[in-house]
Amino acid sequence: MSGIECRSIRVEAGGKRLLDDISLAFAKGTLTGLVGPNGAGKSTLLRVLAGYRRADAGQVLWQGRDLADWSAAERGAAGGYLPQQLEPAWNYSVEEVVALGASRSATPRPVAELLVEHGLSELAARRWSALSGGERARTMLAATVAPRPGIILADEPGASLDIRHRLDLAHRLRALAETAVLVVIMHDLDLAARFCDRIVLLDAGRVVADAAAQSVISDPELERVFNIRLQRQALERDRDWLIGLSA
Repeated sequence: MSGIECRSIRVEAGGKRLLDDISLAFAKGTLTGLVGPNGAGKSTLLRVLAGYRRADAGQVLWQGRDLADWSAAERGAAGGYLPQQLEPAWNYSVEEVVALGASRSATPRPVAELLVEHGLSELAARRWSALSGGERARTMLAATVAPRPGIILADEPGASLDIRHRLDLAHRLRALAETAVLVVIMHDLDLAARFCDRIVLLDAGRVVADAAAQSVISDPELERVFNIRLQRQALERDRDWLIGLSA
């Protein structure tokens, strides 16, 4: 298998079961969104898939090989993990953070080229402490994908971005998924519906829906899990976003 697979994953902490018998497989060419309310287990699952948290039971495989058998260097070269927040040990510049990410590749791409690609050239010399949340998120994404990893796991990368950059991110993830296994936690159901091929809906540590994006968005389980009522409306072709107004 060339993707990621997890089998019967169980994680417990403080007497609470965070993940309960999770079995999923993720393949290249599919953008998969993990959605669910706070506390559903999304970040825990992503950390387990990335090898940053050990499951109490179950197995994770990368490319058909048990993740426990991969060295840290091998994982770093093959996969990229984008956490919700990053606090570097030093007050690096944007250019230095991106260069560190690129250095994970045996044939690093020019940093200047990566900065242009991600719209970061004007921020190249700015220090981490002087960046906004959105600028940090864009820098982290550039560093994560710089070595062109075959596996990309991202935990809500658009949380700090404005609408324009959130749309740019969604298009970028869509393109990256063509050549990599890509699993991303998303809180924006609109973007998940429009850009993901597949959505996995989690609730209380269990998978309650796993299907094509449009199918999950239309599933009554989505409203039950989030305890909301949704109004679903198609977006006009020449518009980027739909804003709900009170009737």
